[in-house]
Amino acid sequence: MAHHRSLGRGLAASVALSALLLNVSCSVNPATGQQQLAFYNEEEEIQLGRESDEEIVASVGLYDDPELQAYVEGLGKKLAAESERPNLPWSFKVLDDPAVNAFALPGGYIYVTRGLLTHMGSEAELSGVIGHEIGHVTARHGVNQASKQMLAMLGVGLISVLDEDLGTVAGVASLGLGLLFLKYSRDDERQADDLGLRYMTRSGFDPREMPGVFTVLQGVAEVEGGGRLPGWLSTHPDPGARHDRIQKEVAALPGDFTTATVNRDGYLRRLDGLVFGENPREGYFEGNAFLHPDLRFRVDFPEGWETSNEKASVSATAPGEDALVQVSLTQAGTPEEAADEFFNEEGLSQGDRWSKGIHGLPASWNRFDYRDEDSALSGTVAFVRHNGQVYQLLAVASEEAWDRQQRDLERALSSFSRLEDPKALNVQPRHLRLVQLPGEMTLQGFQEKHPSDIPMQLLALINGARPEDRLPAGTLVKRVTGAR
Repeated sequence: MAHHRSLGRGLAASVALSALLLNVSCSVNPATGQQQLAFYNEEEEIQLGRESDEEIVASVGLYDDPELQAYVEGLGKKLAAESERPNLPWSFKVLDDPAVNAFALPGGYIYVTRGLLTHMGSEAELSGVIGHEIGHVTARHGVNQASKQMLAMLGVGLISVLDEDLGTVAGVASLGLGLLFLKYSRDDERQADDLGLRYMTRSGFDPREMPGVFTVLQGVAEVEGGGRLPGWLSTHPDPGARHDRIQKEVAALPGDFTTATVNRDGYLRRLDGLVFGENPREGYFEGNAFLHPDLRFRVDFPEGWETSNEKASVSATAPGEDALVQVSLTQAGTPEEAADEFFNEEGLSQGDRWSKGIHGLPASWNRFDYRDEDSALSGTVAFVRHNGQVYQLLAVASEEAWDRQQRDLERALSSFSRLEDPKALNVQPRHLRLVQLPGEMTLQGFQEKHPSDIPMQLLALINGARPEDRLPAGTLVKRVTGAR
């Protein structure tokens, strides 16, 4: 009987697979001229990007500079108009993140970080980066990769139902899928480089500036700081090899580019005053303590835990990844309303509930358990009113770890307090400033006359110059000031 049940499940899965394959579109991509696998039509592709865009904006946040946002949007649309898919609802946004990165979502949603903007040296360089991301969209790389993974994961699921004895290998097969598709990802990156070069050249920008982008990105690996997003090297192949390949591609291009657009000074002037590096106004760590000057609160996380400061929350994860503490804002008007909303979540069961102030702040406390098919969790959640807003203080652990972690978790929740230290409340971010040289000088001499609050190695990187290089009179030079 068991054998017949497996055969029935296998037949059903085979039918499901066949039905799915009937919906596959294998068409010629307009940007690459190649046949391409896709489970999503253009309308579905756009919807996929739109939904992800909402999550990215909510979790990372946009940089608060309408003029800079409009500039990047305009530059992006100029480049997209020269692509093979000009009619997509293109969107170009600057994310408020210090990481040096840019990325694209299906359907035409493209992002650059303020960290990347501070490292680019001209409009032509930025057009090379944005053109590269446009290339990912026009070549439908995201759709193609999502389709491959859907097909592969369906195959892994099919293994599980064809024969119960084979089900144990499904997890192992899943682990290998990332490696299987790695080469496609690298091919996609090279293809996007070529398309970016195509679009910037069509738009009138000097293609000889594009290899310099990879020189900067290679230097970032040694000096960049962290952000909410991963750095460029976490999501892209080796920039050194890409520099050499693109340089050869540029050399082979026909035409004279001596009058092509670079626009160094015009681009740099748009960066004057841009926040550089982490913005402590949005919260920062001092050891295991997190301080948020704008929201005026402090919380102490367990020592040695991995911390993360997101746009809407701050959290810490235990070394064994079996426990979490998180502080986030709610939309509720009172702690009691926030608690009622929290327990509307399916799978949550409410335990003891009590009221107990936290450092003089009114709070509502609750114990809870969470169960679903895959997990069993226990936790404590407190809702506290501070400065007219209600915060959710969450402590959760796996059922097995709760007794061991409960004390540290609830101690972290109880540490939430008003931030009253004037030094912390008045902390300010660093900003990028521009100085026009009155006379020729080296970058080292510039640092001595106009000190920056960053190391010389980083100053040289963002200016695209070596410390000993002599810079002509009138040159605009980036400077970073205002360290906390």
